[in-house]
Amino acid sequence: MERFDLFVIGGGSGGIACARRAAAYGAKVGLAEPGRLGGTCVIRGCVPKKLMHYAAHLGGAIETGRAYGWRVAQPELDFRALLEARNAEIRRLEGVYARMLEEAGVTLYRAYARLASRGARPHEVEVGATRVLADNLLIAVGGRPSMPEVPGIDHAVTSEFLLEEVYDRPEHLVVVGAGYIGLELASIVHGLGSRVTLVYRRELPLRGFDEDLRVELAEALAREGVTLRPGTRVARIEKTAAGVRLETDAGNIDADMLLYATGREPIPNTAGLGLEEAGVRMDGSGTIYVNIAYESNVPGIYAVGDCSDHAGHGFSAAQYDLTPVAIAEGRAVAERLFHDHPQLVNYDTVPTAVFAIPQAASVGYSEQQARDLGHELAVYRTRFRPMLHSLEGGPQRTFMKLVVDESDDRVLGCHMVGEDAAEIIQGFAVALTCGATKEQFDATVGLHPSAAEEFVTMYQPASRSRNRASEKRS
Repeated sequence: MERFDLFVIGGGSGGIACARRAAAYGAKVGLAEPGRLGGTCVIRGCVPKKLMHYAAHLGGAIETGRAYGWRVAQPELDFRALLEARNAEIRRLEGVYARMLEEAGVTLYRAYARLASRGARPHEVEVGATRVLADNLLIAVGGRPSMPEVPGIDHAVTSEFLLEEVYDRPEHLVVVGAGYIGLELASIVHGLGSRVTLVYRRELPLRGFDEDLRVELAEALAREGVTLRPGTRVARIEKTAAGVRLETDAGNIDADMLLYATGREPIPNTAGLGLEEAGVRMDGSGTIYVNIAYESNVPGIYAVGDCSDHAGHGFSAAQYDLTPVAIAEGRAVAERLFHDHPQLVNYDTVPTAVFAIPQAASVGYSEQQARDLGHELAVYRTRFRPMLHSLEGGPQRTFMKLVVDESDDRVLGCHMVGEDAAEIIQGFAVALTCGATKEQFDATVGLHPSAAEEFVTMYQPASRSRNRASEKRS
């Protein structure tokens, strides 16, 4: 029976990152993945979404080009050709992941794996028709979308359908849910030419983000032409000759496609892995409890990514169900086990981006989070028309915000709505991770002319208590 220093169950971002890093330190590593390599992010998440985001953005860029003197015919989108090109790129990336594992020396098993022993080391793992031994076992199987118990929910599709299948462009798409996925796909599909209605129960989208950012993004989506239906609850879904009908507490909505994206809240793919029999502690949904080192209550069994809960870190796992977080956690496990280098992921400065049109991105605390933690704050805000759109005189606006601790001048949060928000916030995530102060922001020379320079030129606080009227505007 072959024996591994580390055996990984799951070929998504977290599992592959851990396997490659461990192998780089000389560990003998095996990995089991019965499906497609890359996980949700590569196959039916971040990567196909970003490709479609680019396509939607290009349509608007053609319109902007006319203000700069470009004379082009009315553009026409071949929607199915876009989806087919997207899927071809995903297939290419799958091959890249397979080659990376091979080059790292990781033994890849294209089979289901389950724990066959009762928790004592070495762990015996059943992989397809064979069995192996593992001194350490990493569970990185991710999760899948959950759907609410609404009558007629079978007539809705999930984000996985929109991002993985090839289908005709809907004339009218209704999106239920205003988290990351709902906002992104609503604005992307709208940018590709569909009429889109966004339905959500709260007054503002993006629960958990900074409130000013939430307001700005909602206003921006409305300006772009997405119909917003806040404070609306769905009672029933019916199939019609033309598509679907939503019965809501604010009236009926007819559409030819319905996407349910009420917060991914993933159901971990841990069923059938033999974890319960081995004594691994999980919650009712199958989420694995781990400590600060990502180890379960059973020695030698670790879990990272969407299938793990971070009880040892003191926060909800759902808040950090992000691909880069799973990668960082996987690498941290490998560093601790095979490089004698205990690492902790800095969750306080995990940057997040919403690839809507326009983009929104944040790093650090929201204003409310910082206040709830007892910080006395100075808050800086700015809102302006991006230079790109100055010639066409469009309604586009960029919004930026800094949350600063007045006691030690440390910048606690950076928030932005506008083009290239994700690229800009990534750089400021480095600054916040290093503990940058507002004085250091002020001492930094801006790169002119750029939008990003506004983050280092906000001089006077807009408020020390909430006061939107004193925003800097131009």
